[in-house]
Order: sequence, then structure tokens, then C-alpha cells
Amino acid sequence: MLADSIMLALAAWLSFNILGITPAPQSDAVLLYSVGVIVLSVAGFFRIGLYRALLLYMGAQSGFIVIQGVTVAAGLFGAVYYFVLAPETPNNALVPVFWMVSLVFIGGSRFVARLALQSLIQNFRPKEPVIIYGAGSSGMQLLAALQSGNQYLPVAFVDDSREVLGSIVNGVRVYSPGALSELISNYSVRQILLAIPSATHAERKGILNRLEHLPVHVKTVPELFDMRSGKLHVDEVRDVDIEDLLGRDIVPPDRALMGACIENKAVLVTGAAGSIGSELCRQIISFKPAKLILLDSFEFGLYELEHELQRDKADETELVAVLGNVCNQALMRAVMQRFGIETVYHVAAYKQVPMVEKNVVEGVYNNIFGTTEAALAAVACDVRDFVLISTDKAVRPTNVMGATKRFAEQVLQALAAGKPKTCFSMVRFGNVLGSSGSVVPLFRRQISQGGPVTVTHPEVTRYFMTVEEAAQLVIQAGSMASGGDVFVLDMSEPIRIVDLARKMIHLMGYDVKDENAYRGDIAIEYTGLRPGEKLFEELLIGESVTGTEHPKIMRAEEDFLPWKQLENMLSSLRTACAELRLEDIRQLLMVAVVGFEPEGLLDDPLWMDRERDVKPEEAKVTVEGAGAAKPAPAKVTPLRKR
Repeated sequence: MLADSIMLALAAWLSFNILGITPAPQSDAVLLYSVGVIVLSVAGFFRIGLYRALLLYMGAQSGFIVIQGVTVAAGLFGAVYYFVLAPETPNNALVPVFWMVSLVFIGGSRFVARLALQSLIQNFRPKEPVIIYGAGSSGMQLLAALQSGNQYLPVAFVDDSREVLGSIVNGVRVYSPGALSELISNYSVRQILLAIPSATHAERKGILNRLEHLPVHVKTVPELFDMRSGKLHVDEVRDVDIEDLLGRDIVPPDRALMGACIENKAVLVTGAAGSIGSELCRQIISFKPAKLILLDSFEFGLYELEHELQRDKADETELVAVLGNVCNQALMRAVMQRFGIETVYHVAAYKQVPMVEKNVVEGVYNNIFGTTEAALAAVACDVRDFVLISTDKAVRPTNVMGATKRFAEQVLQALAAGKPKTCFSMVRFGNVLGSSGSVVPLFRRQISQGGPVTVTHPEVTRYFMTVEEAAQLVIQAGSMASGGDVFVLDMSEPIRIVDLARKMIHLMGYDVKDENAYRGDIAIEYTGLRPGEKLFEELLIGESVTGTEHPKIMRAEEDFLPWKQLENMLSSLRTACAELRLEDIRQLLMVAVVGFEPEGLLDDPLWMDRERDVKPEEAKVTVEGAGAAKPAPAKVTPLRKR
């Protein structure tokens, strides 16, 4: 208030001098009226809230308050001047000049004080210099948020658009991408923040490829949808999503296909608490099913998912969480009958290759018998659609997990050949980004800890897809099924895992340490292929594949064993699992699954304990006929094609 009083007095004195006006001789009256104007003006400032605005965070709204206060002061000054000091020969320019000078003094003093405070704070709490890539609306919002924060100091904008090059926004200049190396060197920048939330993944991949060789950590602002929905704010920067590195854009889902098996229907998702199952549930709940039943044996995950979906479900959707195991056919039948299930998405399975290799019996029991019991329960309860989520590891598998999934596929194919009321289909795809088994979080954690980043083999490649896209395509594929269909998702081109690791290291601001760069930061170590692991994955067993109405979904025609033979094998397999006869299990899987040639079961601790008691050449398997025992490999009847 004292500062504003002095500023108003100086503004009045300067206004008279600028215009060469000499006040009337009654100097005591001039002084008295001037003091009165100043006191009333400061009281007006207080009344309109000028002194409630914090100097450090003054913005446009505070500027409007300053203008209002100065206008009030000019009005009071004008009233005294016209009616008391010069009623006969007033100078009409005095009041406008006083208004402008007062605005400069009152507003300018606050602006200078704000700059001084910011400078003082930066000296005690230095900010990290950053470059913002993208000078659009999101970049502007990010700039404002960072300038008022205490972590980052934006030193430059970079944008591909020629229209904004050279312009200055809030004191920050816009440069072309070609100036990045010089900017990074001049300002000692260690981070670049991508403010391009509306760009496609392909566009972001192109930008990231240009940034990869720079010695900076690249981060990004949330996507446009997350900001518009209020879930995230523009200044909540995070590491670059791996889907941006892949450059894979999602084909917008067909709403008719998405809702065909879901809308106003009773839907069951097994394995609902897993990464793929939970995303399926999120997609399903948005299409307003009459009932959504979540089934899983993972208690805490099921609890968390139920609470998450309760917030998003429509009022007319009944949401039920069932704790149980898919191998329990009595439970599966009870659930399907009690809730009148019309569509089943069977996700429940053990998917970790090394873990299933070490726990063969449980892997076989859960993946094969879990699928079989769920499928038989669906037939018994006249469920309309049954969709199995499969894997690319089911194609010519070298591991137990892949063999069990291919066996499960054949169960559905054989059941479908009997023309039941239930329409069986299976959807096969590769690795899902963000799933519990993804290498991405592992690599990110290893890089954050200083390395090394572990890769099994320099030539190992994998297909990748986002969990959101995988869930959408699974739902759409299930809607196109006619019975016994094997759907294969278009995974684009496979990615070398070591290339993925290198990109992540570079984009997190580090250099790879190898024989060509001894001064690097993060080393890549090769650990060797794990038991049952392939160098590359396949999606098709044969060559017979046709397109569908969706560009990312194909339909494969593949051979399978008839149900009678599979039924006998299932009986033998159940006995072998109950008696922990791992060699019998191995032989049965080799008979049932084309191309399955495991090196052994040497990683399973149960096999290692029994190895001296059970010799492979003495193992017997029951394949055809009740109680018929034959040495492995068993006789196989001709394959049938669907």
C-alpha cells in the first residue's frame, strides 16, 4: 500500500509536469486533496482484491485487476481536478496522461518485483534447462506450467512448422529441428519434452528417430485424450511410450463389430485380473453389457479391477467378481447358468515361457484342462460365443507353454467340428506391450538402475502390439467367427529386441557401452536363449490364410486332431498330470502338437527329482481306446482340416 501511494503521488506530479500545468496557488488544498485521492485509491485497490494477488504468480487476471484499480484512481483524480483545482480552464489531457502513467507505475512495479522474485528463487533453487519440441497449444500450456514451477526452465522451442520459426513466446524462441545439437550444447540441455499429443504414432516415431542420436533424455506430455478427459495434466511429463518407438497406429475399431457380442449381453472374462484380461474388461464395459462377470484366481488383482470398473460401468450393467479356477468345471457351469452367459472371452492361462518350463504339470493342467473345462461348460450351457486368446508361441512350439496353447486351440477346433450351439474361435497374436511379461518395463528398470540391459540373443526378434489394440481386435475377431475359426492378428514387422534396447537407452539420455564405445553409460549383456525360447516367432502353421472385413485380422485354415482322439489324449494327460509323469506328458504333447520337439524337461525341478526313477524309454502313454497303453510316440490318425 505504501509503494502504491508513492507511485500515485509520482504519477500525479509527473502528469502535471508533462503537460506543463501549474496547479492553483492554494498549495495546502492541493496537498490535502491529493492525499485524499491517494487514500481513497488505495482503499479501492484493497476493495477490488489487488493485494490478494501473489506477486510471484501474477498473470492475466491480476493484470485486469491492476487496470480496474488504476481506472478508479484516475476517476477520483479527475473529479478533484475538474471540480476543485481547475474548474474554469481544465486541461482535458491530464486525466488520460495520469491514467497511463499510473498504469506504468502500478503495473510496472509489480512486474519488476515479480522478475526479481523469480530471479532470486532461481538462484537458490536452480531449474534444469529443457527444450520443448512442439510450439502448438500444448507446447504453450507446457511452457506456462514449467515457468511457474520449480523443476524445469524452458530455454527453447523446436518445431517442424516453418510458420512459427523465429517467433518468441513468453521470452522463449522457436527454432528448427536442425538447431537441436547447437541448442543442447549452448544451454547444457539434458532433456527434451515432446509436446505433440495429437501426432500419430508414425509421426512420433519419425521425430524420435531424429532425436535418438542426441545425448538427451526424451520425455513426453500425456496424450490429447487424457488431457481432455482431465485424467492427466500437460505438465505431467513421462518417459516416451514404447508404441511411439514402434510407430504402429491403431486402426479405429468398428463399433458394430465391437458391440455385436457385448451390447446388452451377459459376458464372462476368465483371467480377468491379468494385463490382457483387464484391458478386455475396460473395452467391454464401455459397450454396456447387461452383465460383466470377472473370473480369476488372483484375489487382489480381481479386487482392484472390480473397484476400477465400478467407476466406469453404466447403471444398467451388472458387475460381478468371481474368485475361482477355470479348471473347476462345476464352478464354470454354475457361473454360466447363474448369470445366463452369452459370450465368453477365455484369457486365463499361464503365459511365462520360463515359468511353465519349470512347472510343466501346472502349465499343462491350467492351459489345457482350464480351456477344456471352460469350453465343455460353455457347450453344456448353450453359450453363444466362446473366444480363446491364444499366442504366436503356439505355432511350431519349442516350449511347453506354446504346446499347451496349441493343444487348447485344437480342443476348440475339434469341438466346433461337432456343430454345437456354441461358436468357438481363437485369436492368435504376439507380445503385448505393457503386459506382465513385456520386456519394456524390465529394460526401463535396468536402465534406471545403471544397467546392464539383458537381452537373450543379438538376433532374437518379436512381434509387438499395444494391449489396447490387442483387446479391441480380439473383440472384433470374435464377432466375425462362424465356428472353429483361427484368427491371426496383423502384427506388422517383427522388432529386434537388441534394437529396442538401444533405442530405449538412447532416448533415456544414455549411451550404449560396447566394444565400439568404451565410454558409454549402459552395457547390453547377452544371456543366451532360455529353454524353449525361439529366435523368432511365427503366426501361421500353414500357408492357408485369408483376409476378413477388418484389415488387421486374418483367418487361417489349420489342421487339427478329431475330438475322439483328443478326448483319449486328455484322459491320458490327466492321469499323467495326477501322477507327475513328466515324460508321458512330454510324449503326449509331441503326438498332439505338430512341430513340438522339446529338448527335454530338464528345467522342471519335479523332473530333476524323478529323473533317476523314470527312464524316458520306459514311459508309456495311453492315447486311443480305454486303457490301451502304447510306447511313445503314439499312433496318430489322419489330420482333418477346418
